[in-house]
Amino acid sequence: MAEAAATEVWFYHLERTGLEQALPELLEKTLQRGWKAVVRVRAPDRLQHLDGWLWTYRDESFLPHAPDDEPGAARQPILLTTGFENANGADALFLVDGAEPGELSGYARCVVLFDGADEAQLAVARAQWSAVKATGVSVSYWKQQARGWEKQA
Repeated sequence: MAEAAATEVWFYHLERTGLEQALPELLEKTLQRGWKAVVRVRAPDRLQHLDGWLWTYRDESFLPHAPDDEPGAARQPILLTTGFENANGADALFLVDGAEPGELSGYARCVVLFDGADEAQLAVARAQWSAVKATGVSVSYWKQQARGWEKQA
């Protein structure tokens, strides 16, 4: 992981809900702050799945987003990508399914979401945690509890 002095890196350990519930809620909070977001995934099929899911996950909510290959996608508050560009000038980077962070400078926050029941995702998250800690970047670990997210480290 590249060093990014002003970037906070938050690890979210999913235990009680899946990505499909946690990601939209975190994206809503991001937009409420007036921030833009990039959601980086490893595979195009996952990107397509999340694109459809974010349109339909809750009737009373709207998350303006687009995959990065659509015309005008860079104008969207939420950009879905497999690439490393920050085409929409996002403040927050969300890493899903073990996606690599790449360069973090320019982001205020990087959020690493990983499934606690998936050994491969746990291994990737542990490696990413170690890499971030080694750079001296501000890092924290959040775990899902019965009453919500609790900071553990």
